[in-house]
Amino acid sequence: MHLLKDILKQVQVITITGNTDKAVSAVCIDSRKVSEGSMFITVRGTLSDGHDYIDKAVASGATAVVCEQMPSLQDATVTYLLVKDASAAAGDIAAAFYDFPSRDLKVTGVTGTNGKTTVATLLYQLFTQLGYHCGLISTVTNYIGTEAFTATHTTPDAISIQALFAKMRDAGCSHVFMEVSSHAVHQQRIRGIEFDGGIFTNITHDHLDYHKTFDEYIRVKKSFFDQLPKSAFALTNLDDKRGMVMLQNTAALKQTYSLRVPADIKGKVLENNLSGLVMSIDGHEVHMRMIGIFNAYNMLAVYGAARLLGEQDVEILSVLSSLHGAPGRFETIRSGKEQILGIVDYAHTPDALLNVLATIQQLRANDERIITVIGCGGDRDKTKRPLMAQVAADKSDQVILTSDNPRSEDPELILDEMEAELSFPQKRKVLRIADRYQAIKTACSIASPGDIVLVAGKGHETYQEIKGVRTHFDDREVLGETFRVLQK
Repeated sequence: MHLLKDILKQVQVITITGNTDKAVSAVCIDSRKVSEGSMFITVRGTLSDGHDYIDKAVASGATAVVCEQMPSLQDATVTYLLVKDASAAAGDIAAAFYDFPSRDLKVTGVTGTNGKTTVATLLYQLFTQLGYHCGLISTVTNYIGTEAFTATHTTPDAISIQALFAKMRDAGCSHVFMEVSSHAVHQQRIRGIEFDGGIFTNITHDHLDYHKTFDEYIRVKKSFFDQLPKSAFALTNLDDKRGMVMLQNTAALKQTYSLRVPADIKGKVLENNLSGLVMSIDGHEVHMRMIGIFNAYNMLAVYGAARLLGEQDVEILSVLSSLHGAPGRFETIRSGKEQILGIVDYAHTPDALLNVLATIQQLRANDERIITVIGCGGDRDKTKRPLMAQVAADKSDQVILTSDNPRSEDPELILDEMEAELSFPQKRKVLRIADRYQAIKTACSIASPGDIVLVAGKGHETYQEIKGVRTHFDDREVLGETFRVLQK
């Protein structure tokens, strides 16, 4: 419980109507969560506007309303606060309401198109094994110490983040590692967090349904580093052509990592096969359980961040050699009889799919066929659909186009858009089976001993969303079950 006037100290309020010397029991941006004594913040979303729910919030007991436009009818018992940006205010208010928990935590944010989940998860695993009590906020799962909580967004809303941080602080956590999505940056969800470090992995084609242009997507990612304080570090991938762009205007300590050119953190891949990676990192040879060049970059980012957070080289590398990746990221399943290698990966962008398929091509021992099952999500960036199909057809021996999460869209129309720009030779490799279960079953059926079946796009997800209804669907379960049923 806090007084209203105390949680407004970080907020630029244009106009106040009513008393600020009153208690606030909760802070909400969802009118359905408002109860007696709550503050309701009218955030404008892509599908709804919080201003439309002010009356509902007041009826549910809201004692204060933060808005960008004052309602024409006001309740005399409610305090109304006019602000320029309610999303920004939500972050500042939430941080104050929960007593600025990030000040008591070492918070490291990871942003980029691909690799965010793996880097954040590996940092969480690394620091946990080094003896720290840690928190993790990721696409897959949130952790407070060893206790897991279901994740609903890559980066939660500003109030949920501060509530999580408060629980982490109260549970004795010292470090927090979190994914920072471009949506979260743009929507001010990370407002009010005092970061100790930021990591940039890479940037490729994604989320143009939201950001509209690639330049805007880059600008939003860069703004995360622009906001870092002088006391923080900013670690970037020097091999990404936009890596240094991210650091142009940051006040943070600038650090780089690379496999190709001289950098603050320099790595080299000595061996890369299905048993893992052997790397040289800053002159130390280390064996990793992770597979593929993209994971070599992830390892460099983790190592660099750990050093910047004050850990010693040898201790970091000794733990890194034992770590495994995030669920649904290049996760392998081997069939018992025919030794078909199944791979489940979250690759849902053209570049991520290209990385996974290029890794598989490099690692196959002989002429094993690569059979790829891939779809594209509905109600999301349509421009990447033909690119995904082209990458799959170029880098696979057989492709099965199928549903991902079609959401409100017709799965067949999504497949039409994926196929639209395939050349005739590419089309000869492609089947289309909208039913994802049947598509995976078909891939396993046509696989010969030793072949590789890649099921891409959903990774760790344990559901499929069709016409607003979510049903249980786990690519890993389906792949393993199909191998057993077909006696492969």
